[in-house]
Amino acid sequence: MGFVVPKFNRTAVQRNQLKRRLRELTRLRLLRAIPPMDLVIRARRETYDVSFEQLAKDVDDIQRRVSSLFER
Repeated sequence: MGFVVPKFNRTAVQRNQLKRRLRELTRLRLLRAIPPMDLVIRARRETYDVSFEQLAKDVDDIQRRVSSLFER
């Protein structure tokens, strides 16, 4: 699992907080639901401003998309 969190004129504290949130959500929701693979998530500019709940919904959406690739 890899994360790309561009600076977008944010502080190191904000970038690290976003990375920690993404890591925790993927650990709890994504890694248990998909087969082992290499996956990179790139944060968009607006990701800095969303709530933890919205970020969790986005990670769930990623999980559904990736899982659908293996259902065929």
